[in-house]
Amino acid sequence: MPKLREAGLVLGLVLGFVAGCGADGAESGALRIGDQKGNSRTLLAAAGLLADFPHRVEWSTFTSGPPLLEAASAGAIDVGAVGNTPPIFAAAADAKIAVVQAAKGSVEGDAVLVPGDSPLRRVEDLAGRGIAVAKGSSAHGQLLTTLTGAGLTTRDVELNFLQPSDAYAAFQQKRVDAWAVWDPYTSQALLETGARVLADGRGSGGSASGYTFYVAGRSALGDNGKTPAMREFLSRVAKAQRWADTHREEWAKAWAAETGLKVDVARAATARGPDLPVPLDAEVVDAEQRLADAFTADGTLPGRVDFAKFVDTRFQDARFEGEQ
Repeated sequence: MPKLREAGLVLGLVLGFVAGCGADGAESGALRIGDQKGNSRTLLAAAGLLADFPHRVEWSTFTSGPPLLEAASAGAIDVGAVGNTPPIFAAAADAKIAVVQAAKGSVEGDAVLVPGDSPLRRVEDLAGRGIAVAKGSSAHGQLLTTLTGAGLTTRDVELNFLQPSDAYAAFQQKRVDAWAVWDPYTSQALLETGARVLADGRGSGGSASGYTFYVAGRSALGDNGKTPAMREFLSRVAKAQRWADTHREEWAKAWAAETGLKVDVARAATARGPDLPVPLDAEVVDAEQRLADAFTADGTLPGRVDFAKFVDTRFQDARFEGEQ
């Protein structure tokens, strides 16, 4: 599944989709799912796990994780998937959200890219340079820890907070010196622009965790009528993630068809492997706490975030429901 992520604009308003009409959905209304193009909805459909979903569902599409979490906190959506950094920024703003499911994927696609002919060869060479990144995204976290591993801070570089489509144009036109981003944008830039990887998530200090999360709004978590639909959705997502791991070609084609990516770009991204479900345990919470503390130490966040207060483990067993 693609890695998910300055609060951008909603790409589309609610895309109504009715997938059955169970009694629970009728009682409390549809489960409102926030998505990013080519992510949850596409994955479930490709895995054959959407058409027979037994509860009513409404989908909303967002440019990245931060605006999705704003919507969840406001009660405009119930649940959605994001990368590892948006929940930290949301927690710092005391958002009304909680992480409810975790997955982990390859960190190779979490990269700091430079043009192929760039003179920059080491992370240290980024000092004084302009870097495009989506604020509060997983790439923002990856960039921070990559810089820290090289003895730099975000104050040593010029951050240009841009969403991926604008960042891609700025990168192509060389209006920035580097771009911190995630797959499939990493694979797209490598294949279509001749970009070069300066550093990726395997680099300086193990700069990316690879975690992605499903995050729910507190209002939805307080609505017992939505619990069955939430559990069923999270269970099917976990199953679809495992399906993607063993059906990478089918997943690449579905991803490309939905997003307009070239199939070879989707193949390159899926070849790194999908996000796979992992326990939402102390290891995950500790990794997020370290990243939150790094943002605080950098001065990006005004105070310390207690990440554990934004975790809800009630759906932990859902990730293996329906599995033999």
